[in-house]
Amino acid sequence: IEARQVSRELGPDPDAMKALAAALAASKEPALVVGPGVDRAQAVDLMMKVAEKTRAAVWISPFSARCSFPERHPQFAGFLHASPAQLSDALRAHDLVVVIGAPAFTFHVEGDAPIFDGTSAIFQITDDATAAAVTPRGTSIIATMKPALTTLLELLPESRRAMPTGRKLPLAPGATDPIGVEYLLHMLSSAMPRDAVLVEEAPSHRPAMHKFMPMRGQDSFYTMASGGLGYALPASVGMALGRPGVRTVCLIGDGSAMYSIQALWTAAQRKLPLTVVVINNSGYGAMRSFSQVMQVRNVPGLELPGIDFVQLAQGLGCDAVRVSHPEQLAPALKRGLALDGVSLIEVIVDTAVPLLYAEKS
Repeated sequence: IEARQVSRELGPDPDAMKALAAALAASKEPALVVGPGVDRAQAVDLMMKVAEKTRAAVWISPFSARCSFPERHPQFAGFLHASPAQLSDALRAHDLVVVIGAPAFTFHVEGDAPIFDGTSAIFQITDDATAAAVTPRGTSIIATMKPALTTLLELLPESRRAMPTGRKLPLAPGATDPIGVEYLLHMLSSAMPRDAVLVEEAPSHRPAMHKFMPMRGQDSFYTMASGGLGYALPASVGMALGRPGVRTVCLIGDGSAMYSIQALWTAAQRKLPLTVVVINNSGYGAMRSFSQVMQVRNVPGLELPGIDFVQLAQGLGCDAVRVSHPEQLAPALKRGLALDGVSLIEVIVDTAVPLLYAEKS
């Protein structure tokens, strides 16, 4: 039986796209907010061409589960916060905000969102009708990414506005004892093969990851699309099964790892090209942060002492090593990333966590 061909592409409304192109041409300070739909559609290269033609600043949407724009690109402005006030503050200077491949917006905490007060015009391109329906204001265009971005690229005039100033990456952090998470992330980023895929679930350390592990773009990064835990370890096993020719790296917190640690057994049995880096700060760092923001003390169940991830991994058939001091980190990463099969590197880090939703003073 001959296989049928089914196209999933959905073209945009021509008049709506003309209105969007006109708004971008007239804007003095546009921003593109890029979400996971772009990477999912294999449209990152198209997204780059649109950004470069518009000369707009490019932000990543809150809770983006993929990398839809190269994070070293000179137009890359940074990551939008999942707090209404902080997101609005980041976009305040832009007279036009175009959300592409993402909801407008996903928030993790409540609060007023001045971005919707009418000061900035808002357009949205999404393949999710539900996301379009719940957008509070502006124009939503329902279409898949490739035809929408191709149409926009054809309609856009060449812009004469000055190129925006992208974010500046911080200097490389120095080694500390106990190991700082920033140093771990910098060293991991430097050690990973260029074509490696990162699957991440370390929410309390994501702001540091954004600074010290810039992703390259298409098919380079995956994480959960919400605040739910337990995704990354089995997802990284699935990723390694689907891409046996490249190294998959799972970056995961100790609390998250305990949700589905048995996934290591499948990886070991299949001899998958997988390296698991466990950031062990002896507890649920994100919940520690929330308890500080909410001014709640002595919350039970946030500490996770006495878990030996090396023995857990070895018991499930994996090679495993513990790193407790900074001088051990580079050789452990080099060995683990080159190992034929599954490796786990448990890194004991400073237990301090950032305030994830603290308002700016």
